Amino acid sequence: MTNNTAAAAAGDAVVVDHLRVVRGGREVLPDLSLTVPRGQVVGLLGPSGGGKSTLMRAVVGVQVLAGGTVTVLGEEAGSPGLRHRVGYLTQAPSVYGDLSVRDNVEYIARVMGVGPDAVDRAIAAVDLTDHATARVENLSGGQRSRASLACTLVGDPEVLVLDEPTVGLDPVLRRELWDLFHHLAGDGRTVFVSSHVMDEASRCDRLLLLRDGRILSDSTLPELLGRTGTSDAEQAFLALIDAADAEDAAGGGAAS
Repeated sequence: MTNNTAAAAAGDAVVVDHLRVVRGGREVLPDLSLTVPRGQVVGLLGPSGGGKSTLMRAVVGVQVLAGGTVTVLGEEAGSPGLRHRVGYLTQAPSVYGDLSVRDNVEYIARVMGVGPDAVDRAIAAVDLTDHATARVENLSGGQRSRASLACTLVGDPEVLVLDEPTVGLDPVLRRELWDLFHHLAGDGRTVFVSSHVMDEASRCDRLLLLRDGRILSDSTLPELLGRTGTSDAEQAFLALIDAADAEDAAGGGAAS
């Protein structure tokens, strides 16, 4: 049984097997394999430019692959059967500025074939009920992000792929969103969320640390801290980077 088959049999929400992505002539993800368990908040953390967004696009099925496979809920990423089962939130707010919050969410609801109750629940979930009739162009940046998230939630997806959803939000709103993510996971959904803010590591059930297209760690935060002998995620990440750089240098020296 291959690793990919074993992971699928275990019921993981996402299985990435030897993924390779080339963009603009540059190999962004050279050979990436990982799994995302069902019903958890799994954080993808790492510096900007490390391949987080590319990986998330691959999971959603909108990224051209140069090799490998990505399986979501047992189907090939991007398959028609996943359109109503996977929700995707991009880094930039994906809402129409000249429409109200409600109009935006209702539009997506019609596309997804869900009713007005789902619209109300999605808007309430992101704490925008008092701004439901406001035009998006008149909202703050954080409110626009939350309006985009409401559009993602309205179809009640089983897997949520969220690309840096808390960027630009104040600490209170960030905490509220993370509470929402855990509530969704508690209902059985899988939340795959990226961030470059290391202190958000403590809010994740499981952590994937990505740098230059390579997974440096796949573990819980306590496991990571214990393995590196550090006291927080940022120190742990730096320790892993130092270890990886030393290994690469040693390998290069041996090759020469």
